[in-house]
Amino acid sequence: MIEIKGVRKAFGDREVLRGVELSVQPGRVTAIVGPNGAGKTTLIKCLLGLARPDSGVVTVGGEPLTADPTYRSRIGYMPQSPRFPENLTGNDLIAMLRDLRGPDAETDDSLVRAWSLAGELAKPLRILSGGNRQKVNAVTAFLFRPEVLILDEPTAGLDPAASALLKDAIIAQREAGRTFVVTSHVMSQLEEIADDVAFMLDGTIRFMGSLRCMKEQTRERNLERAVAAMMRREEAA
Repeated sequence: MIEIKGVRKAFGDREVLRGVELSVQPGRVTAIVGPNGAGKTTLIKCLLGLARPDSGVVTVGGEPLTADPTYRSRIGYMPQSPRFPENLTGNDLIAMLRDLRGPDAETDDSLVRAWSLAGELAKPLRILSGGNRQKVNAVTAFLFRPEVLILDEPTAGLDPAASALLKDAIIAQREAGRTFVVTSHVMSQLEEIADDVAFMLDGTIRFMGSLRCMKEQTRERNLERAVAAMMRREEAA
């Protein structure tokens, strides 16, 4: 579904991505993990067209990312810290997005029902709690049934019940054939949903494979300890 080959990106003299090679398989959840400063956010920006690689190729569904932005309609994005038009209600925001997509766009409001969010959507976004803003963030990412969903710290600010419902939604959408790229510093959350793991360090992918393979390779019992073991191994190299 997503192929990244030899992607490099620098900001001034600071090289952030150093020849990234990554393959995201369709119908699976791929977790991108690594320490702060590894390049995860820049890589996501390249996928979204918010940053242009200095070199290398990125394809989504076999189509290279070019100046044509239409591929973005196939991607749902849930940023870690959404910036909403504060004067709008949640309903206004959703209506605006529907207008932009056109009358024929198929929508999915299952998360609104799952979270009983209808009452909160009638309120101005500026007065919503952090947790409810994050729910609106998720609703807009899932709204148009995208083929690919990129989720950055998706459970941040959610209470345990809301977090569980979001993870259930991710698993259900994966079983329906959708592809996910997820980043999070909460390894226990990722372990519940991830099929594959890409471990990123210093702007390169140091491991790419299944979650089970990563734990077997490091001989660790969970993802958090497996990532920690890989970090220690790289520091010692």
